[in-house]
Amino acid sequence: MSNEIREFVSFDWAMKKLLRSKANFGVLSGFLSELLEDDITITELLESEGGCEYALDKANRVGFLVTDSNGKRIIVEIQYKVEADYFHRMAFGVSKLITAAINKGEIYADIDQVISVNLVYFELGQGTDYVYCGQTVFRGRHDNDLLSLTARQKKGLGLKSVYEIFSTYYILRIKDFDGLGKTGLDQWMYFFKHGSFPEKVTAKGLKEAREKLDIMRLSTAERAAYNETQHGGESGL
Repeated sequence: MSNEIREFVSFDWAMKKLLRSKANFGVLSGFLSELLEDDITITELLESEGGCEYALDKANRVGFLVTDSNGKRIIVEIQYKVEADYFHRMAFGVSKLITAAINKGEIYADIDQVISVNLVYFELGQGTDYVYCGQTVFRGRHDNDLLSLTARQKKGLGLKSVYEIFSTYYILRIKDFDGLGKTGLDQWMYFFKHGSFPEKVTAKGLKEAREKLDIMRLSTAERAAYNETQHGGESGL
């Protein structure tokens, strides 16, 4: 096995550890804050995959309940490394989360918005950008105007726009990123693509991610010694 393949396998394993451990909420909150351009706090890891029909889906998807800087609750699903019928899988994953909320007995207006974040390591669609955002808007067939909420709806729902009700999709096309990490999100893209870090790290959560991965790369004995020194024998990894 080549060093390149060995490094990729190691990084894939590390990503699953970073995504699924509550101890790494600070890392993921930083990434989501850079992506959504808001101060995001993760409050809960959602066990949305318990009844998943496909083992591959379960291995590569994870959901979180988060709040933004205004205290709004949002469900965020992150998935990666699934190729076949990917656009359909995006829709399927979001639909499952929405259905689960309805099954809890919540009324429609109380269902949290779902944001689907997709880390794509293969060619998906055709375009020139490496970050795409998809939102639902209703445009007039004749006047080409956007359907908006009434003043009463804005007050009652606590929303400004119709698209905030529906799911938002982010597609991060990792292979198409060729930058050097100018923005916080670009620095995260560099990390996702190379499994290493740009020379200057300023993005939220990324310094913590670097520390976590450094610990993961220690041998079992070295990691045990580190945990004993830093945390009294308790590991967050």
